[in-house]
Amino acid sequence: MGTYPRRQVLGTAAGVAVAAALPLASATAAHAAEPLTGHTGPWVPVPDPVPIPLESLYDNDGIDTTSARGGDFDGSGYTFPGEELPAGRVEVDGTPFAFPASGTGAKNNVVALGQRVELPTGRYFSALFLTAGSYGNAAGTATVHYADGSTTTATLGGADWYATGGSLSAPYRYGPDGAKDEHRVGIGTSELWLDPQRDAVAITLPVTNPAQANKASLHVFALSLQPAAQGSALALREARSTNSLLEASGAQSIEATVVNAGTVAVLATDAVTVHVEVPGARTVEAARVRRLDPGEQARIRMGIRNRAGTAPGTAQDGSVTVTGRGTQVTSLTSRLTLGIANYQPTDASLTGHQAPYWFQEAKFGIFIHWGVYSVPAWAPVGKQYAEWYWDQMQDPNNPTYAHHRDTYGEDFAYDDFIPRFTAEKFDPRAWVELFRDAGAQYHVLTSKHHEGFALWDTKVSDRNAVKMGPKRDLVKELFEASRRHTPELHRGLYFSMPEWFNPDSPWMGHAPRNPYTLQPVPYTGYTAGKDYVTEYQAAQMLELIHGYDPELIWCDIGGANDSLHVLAEYFNHAKNRRRPIDVTVNDRSGIAFHDFTTPEYTTYDNTVVAKWESSRGLDPFSYGYNQATPDDGYMTAEEVVHNLVDIVSKNGNFLLDIGPRADGTIPEIMQTRLRETGHWLRTNGEAIYDTTYWSRMAELGEDLRFTVRLDEAFYIHSLTRPSAKLTVEAPVPIRSGDKVTMLGYARPLTWTLSNGALVIDVPEAARKAGQHAWVFKVHWRV
Repeated sequence: MGTYPRRQVLGTAAGVAVAAALPLASATAAHAAEPLTGHTGPWVPVPDPVPIPLESLYDNDGIDTTSARGGDFDGSGYTFPGEELPAGRVEVDGTPFAFPASGTGAKNNVVALGQRVELPTGRYFSALFLTAGSYGNAAGTATVHYADGSTTTATLGGADWYATGGSLSAPYRYGPDGAKDEHRVGIGTSELWLDPQRDAVAITLPVTNPAQANKASLHVFALSLQPAAQGSALALREARSTNSLLEASGAQSIEATVVNAGTVAVLATDAVTVHVEVPGARTVEAARVRRLDPGEQARIRMGIRNRAGTAPGTAQDGSVTVTGRGTQVTSLTSRLTLGIANYQPTDASLTGHQAPYWFQEAKFGIFIHWGVYSVPAWAPVGKQYAEWYWDQMQDPNNPTYAHHRDTYGEDFAYDDFIPRFTAEKFDPRAWVELFRDAGAQYHVLTSKHHEGFALWDTKVSDRNAVKMGPKRDLVKELFEASRRHTPELHRGLYFSMPEWFNPDSPWMGHAPRNPYTLQPVPYTGYTAGKDYVTEYQAAQMLELIHGYDPELIWCDIGGANDSLHVLAEYFNHAKNRRRPIDVTVNDRSGIAFHDFTTPEYTTYDNTVVAKWESSRGLDPFSYGYNQATPDDGYMTAEEVVHNLVDIVSKNGNFLLDIGPRADGTIPEIMQTRLRETGHWLRTNGEAIYDTTYWSRMAELGEDLRFTVRLDEAFYIHSLTRPSAKLTVEAPVPIRSGDKVTMLGYARPLTWTLSNGALVIDVPEAARKAGQHAWVFKVHWRV
């Protein structure tokens, strides 16, 4: 039996997840939120998972081999390579599955179109699926049927097989002609929570699309059920070493997921602790679980230090052990890497890196798009990015082409804007104090956008803000102000990998030219003749790393690169110092490795367990300043808060962008929106910062979102003003003795359970006390 590591909990490796057990479909369906009491009986073992055969439902052949052809996974003739996938019984993240075999004409997956999957009648707390999406991420509503006639509904999804790897992945796929398409494809893990208090009998799959080109379809390859234990029971999942350091002790972090697989709540009196036993290292910081209701899970961190003589990077088999009430509850053996060795310029080495804990906990950052494009500062409102002005003016059919001709004349080159980029009113201290007042925890400045104009004193080109335009090192000034006046903020830099019209490697296929005459124009300040990647792009990235010490590098576009070497140097530079720091990089450096993904002007419908960050501007559709946008076209404070809450509840960060003017001033409407957001966060920030997503569900209807502070509290975010009674038809983890309050309102609130739904009495004074989003806190009595 093959064993495959889980790359993330509850989700697919591309990150689209799929968390969740979800909204209760009817009042009679709700049982999970009833009061629970502690238990002093013995710990009981967790039953083994049960693979469910799906052969009778398979309707798609998505796996080919060189000798077995004819499949069509996505409606365009592409398939997974059977040579790279398992067949038969396979273990993924400790869960056994029956994985289908490949063969000519053999069906090996179900395209989700509402099929009913019959289950062995029993009590389960989760259903685990191996899934993939074709032509995009695919998801829909699944229904769990119980023997008493009740149902629950849940979102079930899969990530685009083409987006990245997965729990099961292959380095290539087969094309319609049988040739290898050298692009990694993957199958991920999705999890659906079931009510362990009822006997489940069937699951109805979501209705997505038949497998066809340009239509997102959900494919299900395998299903296993995790039976619930009756009594006190804990399970461990995905114990793994990380290259992250714990803030309190500075020790190497070992992570694991603890799941309450029983029917009894875990409380502080159970004295549940988790520690690591591994030759060559010792546990210096154990983890404790003080509150975990049935079906809930907690991702916990333990700290280890290498013993004398154990070299960093040593691999050893170790065990993560859970004890409770003085006895061992469960243990999980895993291959652990002890200590953090120097990074090497290889995919395998960099893959050991992950988004640091400060980034995971920060939740809210400020993006700053500022450059030469801030001078023309124009695009059709809500339709195009203003910072893409130079590119857009090349196209005679683009409105920017006519706007530039009519405003500046055909002989006015883009680089003629450089002297007008003055930054004469740039006040870096005012900027960073505004970011702090907005409640942001980090900021990311565009060090160089696609126009190729650097905002720092780069030594490999005179096309920069020190030699031209402002005649100032804008990156240095901002970072120095941040370190001096807002040291609590983390500092990051955006960096465009390609440049539109760089003569040595023009992204757009040609060097600068007049778009009206097509005659060449200078690329001001740049001397051609360089190897673009090694002598210019990588050299600039290393200048930023060593000269400015950013904690985050936000690459863009990808393309030709030397990112393996640059990022290995970045990570080593961060860790090999007297006081190491944790740094991070996004998914746009041109290589497969990344710490987090970056959707822009969009978000996800469900929880994505692989860390992600959504960015957008306060502008309706621009990162750079657009002088054409009226004040009432910008996001309202309520829209900002709603975006923030929605993104955080699904495990994302929100990187909110502002576009300063060319003189360095931040438009007043942007300042107002940031301060209004900060006002809300000063009251409600505890439900945002340092929280995690709820493993049961991402959202309930249009208006309710959830976050969790492990061992402390559960938060319910209402995106609309509640009425006198707020009814939450979800398995909220609440029990007798817990207290409910509303943030910003001093008095405790009365709550009851009605048919399993949580009902909170909300007095008029509380409703008036809130704005934008009303946050209700369940204070856990542990």
